Amino acid sequence: ADLSVEECCDKGVEWANENRICASLPLISESRECSMTQEQCCRSQLEKQSCSDGIEFANVREECDSHIAKNSTCEAEYFKTCCHCCLLGKAAQVQGQSCEPNPKIGYQCGIVFRACCGKDQEGIDLSIRDYAPKKEPVEISKEELDQEDPYLHDGCRGGGPCSQQCRDTGSSYVCSCFVGYQLQPDGITCEDINECITGTHNCGIGQTCVNTLGSFRCQRDTSCGTGYELTDDSRCKDIDECETGTHNCPPDFICQNTPGSFRCRPKLQCMSGFIQDALGNCIDINECLSTNMPCPAGQICINTDGSFTCQRISPSCGRGYHLNEDGTRCVDVDECSSSSQPCGEGHICINAPGNYRCECKAGYTFDVISRTCIDINECRRYPGRLCAHKCENTPGSYYCTCTMGFKLSADGRSCEDLNECESNPCSQECANVYGSYQCYCRRGFQLSDIDGISCEDIDECALPTGGHICSFRCINTPGSFQCTCPSTGYRLAPNARNCQDIDECVAESHNCSFNETCFNIQGGFRCLSLECPENYRKSGDTVRLEKTDTIRCIKSCRPNDVSCLLDPVHTISHTVISLPTFREFTRPEEIIFLRAITPTYPANQADIIFDITEGNLRDSFDIIKRYMDGMTVGVVRQVRPIIGPFHAILKLEMNYVMGGVVSHRNIVNVHIFVSEYWF
Repeated sequence: ADLSVEECCDKGVEWANENRICASLPLISESRECSMTQEQCCRSQLEKQSCSDGIEFANVREECDSHIAKNSTCEAEYFKTCCHCCLLGKAAQVQGQSCEPNPKIGYQCGIVFRACCGKDQEGIDLSIRDYAPKKEPVEISKEELDQEDPYLHDGCRGGGPCSQQCRDTGSSYVCSCFVGYQLQPDGITCEDINECITGTHNCGIGQTCVNTLGSFRCQRDTSCGTGYELTDDSRCKDIDECETGTHNCPPDFICQNTPGSFRCRPKLQCMSGFIQDALGNCIDINECLSTNMPCPAGQICINTDGSFTCQRISPSCGRGYHLNEDGTRCVDVDECSSSSQPCGEGHICINAPGNYRCECKAGYTFDVISRTCIDINECRRYPGRLCAHKCENTPGSYYCTCTMGFKLSADGRSCEDLNECESNPCSQECANVYGSYQCYCRRGFQLSDIDGISCEDIDECALPTGGHICSFRCINTPGSFQCTCPSTGYRLAPNARNCQDIDECVAESHNCSFNETCFNIQGGFRCLSLECPENYRKSGDTVRLEKTDTIRCIKSCRPNDVSCLLDPVHTISHTVISLPTFREFTRPEEIIFLRAITPTYPANQADIIFDITEGNLRDSFDIIKRYMDGMTVGVVRQVRPIIGPFHAILKLEMNYVMGGVVSHRNIVNVHIFVSEYWF
């Protein structure tokens, strides 16, 4: 079974107490976490033991140097730190100073400082104190003692009862711990927090957490390799084998440290001209046998002890000749190959055996007066015959150039049109023309008047005709525009400019209940519950037009119902009509036509009267009688402007009057909806 974290830690502490080393910990569990915990607790215990040994050594010997020597292990460093800090605390106690150390000496050192400074005579082994020099007691008055030591009556003097930090409150004291420690239940003692076990460390991948007093450190998992050692901050440091004495150089050699290794150099250094063998002996170098001949041509090399000499070969050559490389014969000197240019600028040097001569280069002519070679200006001598466009003279030659919009041909003389469009000079489209180019823009853009290259977007919505492009709203886009409709009740027509009303009643996208009737209006719909009153029934000829919906109720009396039969109201109709908002209202608008069923013959004495009885708010509507196609028609007109959205219910009556008595009456309830938008 796997061991708990506490059991793994106890095993590590036990191993440290028995072996005083953590290098060869036994495997007690297959768990990686248990192995890490065992190693951390072992290292922490070793550090505590080393610190305790350092404190004990300081109390016994009153010095630390005789034990430290040259050991550079981590345990030795903790021994040294705790020993020195204890000596500092004991010195502060002897000198009568405060036992509160300077915070800059560190948390761990401060703990040891207080522990050694705060110990009184009872807390120190008397057998150890006997070795210290005894001092004669001196009587000091209370006033002198208070004046010399202002902390005499401080309850936290010498650390007080607290193991780390103490704060005197006057009547009592309060103990606290340094960072990395936690206060025990007794309120006095502080215990180190093992960050490696609690998981509060920040060691990365490839590092192992090692607990220390009041803190922790991160150590590399892998070794540094031969010639390197691991430091406390997990870095690989080169081992100086020469300083540590771990090299194997012979006595006649000097050890020279190198990164990761060392080198043995002989103490005896050979002079120039000698080379040192493996045994350190100096052997002469025969410079005459080297591949690079040390002597110049015409001389021979003679080796000497540590050097060499050169002797000149006796043959001499005349003017214009010199010895060959072997120094055995005379050869011609090529004066023309030297950098001094013996003929000067504009001349050609022609070498000859033992001599040379000068001639003019091409593009130069000999001037008999100055007896020098002068440049020929070909552009002036042959105008218009060398270059197609422009000719530029140069010393000894010329070159051709072309005007703007052309480039030089392969023959170096002709000029051909330059296709400027290949370098994309225009922001959109480019058309090459002979000797130049022309920029133009795609549809929806116009060429800038400033540079003639950039294309600017045309805001079609801002043009004088922009208000007529879209029926509702125009949105400009780069190179084009887009028409939109109101968010609800409309959709964009196929021509992408006009808005079409959505008939929610036909599309069945309404939310009217079963008992309600859906009436389409411009930009929406209305759910109305229109039921016929008592003694009336719905007619089967319900009219559904594009902008109107009508429900007609016809009188249906029960048998022997005299009052129902005598009631002149024959039909009650419900009509829904959707009207636009007339922005420019200049004359009455005819909106409803009520046609009388009875023909108007001269013999018929019945008079038909139309009237608006209810719902005519602000007298926005009126009704007039008109004769059309032999029928009597009541025309409802809108006589005042109405701004949508607006809803009104007009109650219209069509009365048939004979002999001053209403014999027949039709009632029409008109639901008028005025829309905000109309397309």
